[in-house]
Amino acid sequence: MSSISLKTPAGADAGSLELDAEVFGIQPNVPVMHQVVTAQLAARRSGTQSTKTRAEVSGGGKKPFKQKGTGNARQGSTRAPHFSGGGVALGPKPRKYDQKTPKKMIKLALRSALSDRAAEGKVVVVDAWNFEKPKTKDALAALSALGVSGKALVVVGNDDDVAIRSFLNLPEVQLIEINELNAYDILCNDFIVFSQATLPGTSVAAAAPAPKKAAAKKAAAPKAEKAEAPKAEKAPAKVAALADIAPADADLPKGAVASNEDGSAPEGFEIKGNADSGLYHVPGSAFYSRTVAEFWFATAEDAEAAGFQLPPSQRESAADETAAVEPSEESN
Repeated sequence: MSSISLKTPAGADAGSLELDAEVFGIQPNVPVMHQVVTAQLAARRSGTQSTKTRAEVSGGGKKPFKQKGTGNARQGSTRAPHFSGGGVALGPKPRKYDQKTPKKMIKLALRSALSDRAAEGKVVVVDAWNFEKPKTKDALAALSALGVSGKALVVVGNDDDVAIRSFLNLPEVQLIEINELNAYDILCNDFIVFSQATLPGTSVAAAAPAPKKAAAKKAAAPKAEKAEAPKAEKAPAKVAALADIAPADADLPKGAVASNEDGSAPEGFEIKGNADSGLYHVPGSAFYSRTVAEFWFATAEDAEAAGFQLPPSQRESAADETAAVEPSEESN
């Protein structure tokens, strides 16, 4: 780890912090950053451009003139591409420009961009934004006291409302929340300004559900379980690029609790939840013993209220049992 000076908004020293070498101290991978940024810019394209072919242009149902005797080349329709007002040959049509980018590559590009700015001394950390009320003048004075010039990317938390409103009117300042931090926005700005609560990779920040657990779950799970979680079913929460370096106050799903230090279930919480698949498993189910829990729920109702679902095979069996019970209830 490398040390960095902790500042107050007034520019005074407030101690020092150790930057995580895995986040701010790696050798920047330029090809990966280029590929990730290119994919991000390609995803911004709307792809709505469109032209009409000769089949889509109206008119042209009548032969313009007779086949022979005019001295002209034979024609069958005025909607052909070489006629004025005709269709367009090989013109653009609506399409998607999205590129598939692995999550590991996105995270590597993010760490490379942060390391590049840290190596240039362009990473600034303040203890907290203690603005009493939203005021652009105070925000401008704070940046000047911190020695920030040019374009600045200010990373804020979800609850930094006063700071957000203070920086909002500064044209050279871009505001971004910690869970939206990405390589492109970092590379577009000269300085990156963190608060102590949003600085990734420090002792203040604790990891969200670790990707290593998810990787271990996928390695241990058989192919049959993967088939039960189709790609169409999305996780209840978006997995951000900073999943492994998220702030300590990252909230768990409603009604969920974390595992004990030894990985066991807390007392009274036996239902396993997985953020990667968006599924929950009850004791006694087919994949309960082969699933690594990232969250624990007390009841199935709590898991469903948090956006988790049963595996498709268990949902189908539950529906069959309900259908078998309903006729007997009607007969009674």
